[in-house]
Amino acid sequence: MSKVRCDSTSTNRCASRRFSSHVKPDAAGRAQRFGTTQLVGDRPRPDCQQEDLSPELFTRFQTLIYNEAGIWLGPHKTALLIGRLSKRLRSLNLRGMWEYFKFVTQPEQQHERVRMIDCITTNETRFFREPRHFEFLAQTVFPRWREEVSTGARAARIRIWSAGCSSGEEPYSLAMMLLDHFGDDFGWKLEILATDISTRVLEEARAGIFPVGESKDIPAKYLNSYLLRGIGEQQGYMKVSQEVQTLVTFSRLNLHADYNMPDSFDLIFLRNVMIYFDQRSKSKVLAGILRHLSPRGYLFVGHSESLQGLDTSLRAVTSSVYSGVQGDHPGNGAGGSESKDLYALAMRAGCNGR
Repeated sequence: MSKVRCDSTSTNRCASRRFSSHVKPDAAGRAQRFGTTQLVGDRPRPDCQQEDLSPELFTRFQTLIYNEAGIWLGPHKTALLIGRLSKRLRSLNLRGMWEYFKFVTQPEQQHERVRMIDCITTNETRFFREPRHFEFLAQTVFPRWREEVSTGARAARIRIWSAGCSSGEEPYSLAMMLLDHFGDDFGWKLEILATDISTRVLEEARAGIFPVGESKDIPAKYLNSYLLRGIGEQQGYMKVSQEVQTLVTFSRLNLHADYNMPDSFDLIFLRNVMIYFDQRSKSKVLAGILRHLSPRGYLFVGHSESLQGLDTSLRAVTSSVYSGVQGDHPGNGAGGSESKDLYALAMRAGCNGR
């Protein structure tokens, strides 16, 4: 497999290797999934207008979606709900929203309820989003961890959880950073668990194929080392290298449900997730997250998010970064147990990999 080097100063090209011609992304689908601030919902079909969703029926959907995922749809979301679900009505050959509600609430239609949540969720992400978080890791956290390992204060292991990973840009950005800072030292065990409630975006994330236009926020040294540029039928796309993909395990997880992980994490990224929850759901989701944060670990939230009003024992370290109450005490963090298969762990812990 030969190397193809491009002008690293261009934001529309990346230096990389070829990736094999059997990888054929759906260009039409990608036009919807990338370069937009939200998912592109289908327009309601003529026989599925806003009056097809009465206030009473909207309330039923509102309650169903909240119970399934903790997502609260305000009363002004009627048109959005119709637009996002109209494709499912056509696929199932149903005549209206009431028929769909009766169908999706049948006990055996758990898979359809997953599809429904897929339809109404909005996914926005990009590589190295909110760069100050990555600067904090590179300049403060990683050097300290190296020093602690050299003195025996912690094990040479890093476990990261990207909770709400969307189409994969966040965990892949973290994987590139880990390889850059620790990849040459074979004594380090590096693991990233990436979860999302949407099965659709998880399929995209596992493929690791993105439009080349998304390379503009990726540092040049990472483009040269970890991104493969498509040629021929794959022209205009780039693929994350196998070295990067190997570090990341993707699995479906509903943060609003009851779940448990068998080990804790040094870093948890919960960025731009809580903005979709009401206060009660925020409290429940955050409590679940904090059960799996190492006492010396860090929680990252979005810069537009706040933990104000939520009962936590966290302390702010820097903007939108928090640590546990034992953050100043020495210890082994999350690195004390032996390496395990993250996907198997996630499945046993209740992460649905569908």
